[in-house]
Amino acid sequence: MADLIRFDWAIKRILRNKADYCIVEGLLTVLLGRQIRIKSLLESEGNKETESDKFNRVDILAEDEKGELMIFEIQNNRELDYFHRMAYGTSKVLSEYLKEGEPYEKIRKVYSINIVYFSLGQGDDYAYRGTTQFVSMHDENDILKLSAAQRKAFGCDMPSDVFPEYYLLRVDKFDKLATTPLDEWISFLKTSEIPVTFNAPGLPEARERLRVDSLSDEEKKDYHRMMENLRYQRSVIKTGREEGREEGREEGLIEGRKEGIIQIAQNMKKEGLSVSLIVKMTGLSEEEIYKL
Repeated sequence: MADLIRFDWAIKRILRNKADYCIVEGLLTVLLGRQIRIKSLLESEGNKETESDKFNRVDILAEDEKGELMIFEIQNNRELDYFHRMAYGTSKVLSEYLKEGEPYEKIRKVYSINIVYFSLGQGDDYAYRGTTQFVSMHDENDILKLSAAQRKAFGCDMPSDVFPEYYLLRVDKFDKLATTPLDEWISFLKTSEIPVTFNAPGLPEARERLRVDSLSDEEKKDYHRMMENLRYQRSVIKTGREEGREEGREEGLIEGRKEGIIQIAQNMKKEGLSVSLIVKMTGLSEEEIYKL
């Protein structure tokens, strides 16, 4: 079996050519339950109106033939507020793609696809879908629908068809035999392997086009550097957690965790990682890191 590029690297670096849209289209087709055709890839980074505003650069923002928008976010490092990030991402895209003066009915449907390689929330499954429903406060079976006039005007039946839709794939939670197209995709996301028996939409193309040996020499260097950084980051985090737990047993859980985080930051600083990355991974401030 040929060595394949990890999907998270590929989606940021090489899956932006029209000839490769079929790979991302395959995952979207599996998730949304209907055939998706990507019209174009868009840029998403809204202008800052104030210094406290945030940029919103996503890994991929795609537009399909219906004009609907699909956000792809892939996250390797643990973020406690990742759900908030998901909400911010969809709201930012909604506002960016509604022109000034346009009526609200021109707001586009947004799908947020989030692939995470860390434990997020509590649950037993590896795949979750989130939608917005309006449920009666007196009868849980009474779910609000659109009026006949609204259905005719908007071409949909439920308010959930208007609001953003979220898909959360917790890759590390997948630990079973792949028996469905979604299973096959998650197995690939976790292992970077596509057995010849996998035929989910997009995977046969990924098997051929995401071969490591197809990369240029410079791309191979970048790819192997990323893989080594990921291995190191996971090792540091695991070590820090173990040290934190040990310190917690001896001196108190809270203090032990703090010491473990500081040790992580020190190790990362010694390895030459950027201050911004250390801040993101440890939660320490820039001032605290500079003092280490």
